Amino acid sequence: MTRKSILLSALLSTTLVAGAYAADLPAGTDLAADQTFTYRVLDEFSSFDPQVVEDVEGANVVRDLFEGLYNQDADGNLVPGVALSHTVSDDNMTYTFTLRDNAKWSDGKPVTAGDFVYAWQRAVAPELASPYAWYMELMSIENASAIIAGEKPITDLAVEAPDDHTFVVHLSQPLPYFAKMVTHGTTFPSPKWAIEAHGSEWTRPGNIVSNGAYVLTEHVPKERSVRERNTMYWDNEHTVLDKVVTLVIGDDAQALTRYRAGEVEKTDIPAGQYPALAEEFPEEAYALPRLCNYYFTFNMSDTGPEAFKDVRVRQALSMSIDRNVIVDQVLQGGQFPAYTFTPAATAGFEVPDVAYAGMTQADRDKIAKELLAEAGYGEGGEPLSFTYLYNTSDAHQQVAIVASQMWKQKLGAEVTLENQEWKVFLENRGAQNFEMARGAWCGDYNEASTFLDLLTSPSGYNDGKYSNARVDELMTTAKSSQDTQPLYTEVEQILADEMPVVPVYHYSTNIMLKDSVEGWPINNVEQNWYSKDLYKVAGE
Repeated sequence: MTRKSILLSALLSTTLVAGAYAADLPAGTDLAADQTFTYRVLDEFSSFDPQVVEDVEGANVVRDLFEGLYNQDADGNLVPGVALSHTVSDDNMTYTFTLRDNAKWSDGKPVTAGDFVYAWQRAVAPELASPYAWYMELMSIENASAIIAGEKPITDLAVEAPDDHTFVVHLSQPLPYFAKMVTHGTTFPSPKWAIEAHGSEWTRPGNIVSNGAYVLTEHVPKERSVRERNTMYWDNEHTVLDKVVTLVIGDDAQALTRYRAGEVEKTDIPAGQYPALAEEFPEEAYALPRLCNYYFTFNMSDTGPEAFKDVRVRQALSMSIDRNVIVDQVLQGGQFPAYTFTPAATAGFEVPDVAYAGMTQADRDKIAKELLAEAGYGEGGEPLSFTYLYNTSDAHQQVAIVASQMWKQKLGAEVTLENQEWKVFLENRGAQNFEMARGAWCGDYNEASTFLDLLTSPSGYNDGKYSNARVDELMTTAKSSQDTQPLYTEVEQILADEMPVVPVYHYSTNIMLKDSVEGWPINNVEQNWYSKDLYKVAGE
């Protein structure tokens, strides 16, 4: 069979192999003597295992420890990782990746195509119960769905390694954005020998074997972790940062105080403080569009409140949220009011017209009261009361307080606010142990399906258990369609009508970053960053 080449271009590959895409230093750069980058995170990581990690901050660490087929550059474009290039068969059903011959694990073993076969089989193995197993289904890998359902053995996953430097993937249907999906941690290789030797403790310092630019040298849960340069990494000579230190600081204000004191070089901006900090630190305060959404999800499963089974109640709660107040007066960080689930920053996505987005807030409030009354709740009806669950964070708390006040004042709803530590929150939300819960999603790749697939029936992160056959059908059709916009528009319109979730805002990245740290990918809306691309310059 003839093949059409989807090379990242011979010239680009040659340039990248030469090392220009690591920390690319401008001529005359005066580097700082200490190349240690220290930054803050809000919560403990879910995992360092690429097939298990499920949080954004954990994924940032995994990208340092492990390297997949492709990476992203500062603008979000694909660049070679372990794979130098790939080709696609004429029917768009078979992808063949050519792997570099100088990639090594931190213990010196070569990285082979077999390591990818093992990792991808592991990701769909029912016994691992990866929280991202569904992602492998979304990739349309042949037999993935049947394996996850326990109907076929993992060895039936349609991935193969004809030799150590060739990795072949067979799809069940064409997927135009397949190559974009392999920058996600779930698809990174895993060291079979280390996992078999240490079991669930294989990711601990001293046990872990990784193939990325860094190795994990220290981890004190809920306090700090340290990763240092992997001398076996194929492009180690072009890596500049020697050490990356992550501190878990659960309070935004405390984190900002430690930033001011020079103890951390990157932290999130507390809600509402961006304008003042941008004025005080014009070279260090950032508000950048980000490929993420923030929403409230209703528990529509059998364990959910009876009230939420009525679409009029869900619509009323959504319409009565004044999104402009939340983004302009509470958060004040360049966020965008959301009336669709998919952010406008998504590549190739045109935000569709949904009826309630074009109304004034006064009109939305009026309709919300009418809908709630029609459903038999509120003034003259049953009192509407429910618990809203969110993970501990000052910003999440402020949003929760403001939203609950809006519901109280406009609809007479009594809302109990409950916050939980991150891992406990994830467990309860995933097990439908909630009534309404905070939700947020950052795109795993830059295409609208990364958001809309979340609300399909089989999605592993459809925590509210919303199910609509037409949505499922449209999203299945979109996977092989050359014109997805009409399909995505109809899905968004269904979501606006049925309101299984309440879109609140689309993210802006609000961070403080010391001006001595260079190389941050400010133009990458996914905000996928790699420590190997960063460096610190000497102070004046």
